[in-house]
Amino acid sequence: MNPFDYVRVESATAAITSGSRAGAKFIAGGTNLVDLMKCDVERPLHVVDINALPLAAIERVSGGIRIDALAKMSDVASHPLVTRDFPAISQALLASASPQLRNAASIGGNLMQRTRCPYFRELTFAPCNKREPGSGCSAIDGENRTHAILGTSDACIATHPSDLAVAVAALDGVLTIRSANGERKVAATDFHLIPGRTPHLEHDLRHGELITSLFLPDAAHAQHSAYLKIRDRAAYEFALTAAAAGLDISGGIIRSARVALGGVGTKPWRARAAEGVLSGQRPSAELFRAAADAELQAAKPHEQNKFKVELVKRTLVRALTDLAGGVA
Repeated sequence: MNPFDYVRVESATAAITSGSRAGAKFIAGGTNLVDLMKCDVERPLHVVDINALPLAAIERVSGGIRIDALAKMSDVASHPLVTRDFPAISQALLASASPQLRNAASIGGNLMQRTRCPYFRELTFAPCNKREPGSGCSAIDGENRTHAILGTSDACIATHPSDLAVAVAALDGVLTIRSANGERKVAATDFHLIPGRTPHLEHDLRHGELITSLFLPDAAHAQHSAYLKIRDRAAYEFALTAAAAGLDISGGIIRSARVALGGVGTKPWRARAAEGVLSGQRPSAELFRAAADAELQAAKPHEQNKFKVELVKRTLVRALTDLAGGVA
């Protein structure tokens, strides 16, 4: 770990001022940043502790709920507004990490976490374009069983790790971001970036900017939503595949559908092709499979992760079937 200085701030203005210095990083729960500092992937010169900022509220606002960026994962997962109106968010959080980590990690930090690709986190034996642009992607011809099949490029196939981000993408979340120039809002589906030729650029957060809150809009499909995670073991494991889905079914017809996939994309993968197949149709096993097939047409698997194509289809079909109350 390289030397760094540390400052604890008590206002957003002070945080942005300190965080705008070259080489500065914000720290809240630290469950991702500290790990990456220990393995020398992250090398901040200045660590800005933002835990004292008044950004931990979870409250109803006009048109939905606002979750402040420093709210703890465990607090959000158990909050009655979330469990009642946005169950997919609660379920995604509870499927994440461990109780100890959920008690420490913040919502903003969870959305910002970086990939678990071993080539990204290990500096001694293989190049990685996320760490050193232009050096190559070792996963393409290496160990890639857990890697992405959607949104990949010949520069990077690393999977985005967050469960929460998948549910937020499905339910049309909007982030509020603050800088010295004021506030701006970014749709969650636009916040994370696909790698293309610049895999080191992972999100639409500029240096010195601070995520202050997450807004989730009220919707019938949000109230009737769920998150399903498939993994190698039942707890404390990242997703092989996952699906966040919400359905508004009225009169036997799907009036609106929201779907996002996890464990298979280089970013939380909003499944718009699947949504288009579902909308306006009667729920059925055949329909759900057709939606899954439509979304996975763009999949580009590699030698060791070909199984994810069928597995994520089955994950989505099961999630939709459970939401629809079982279909013939």
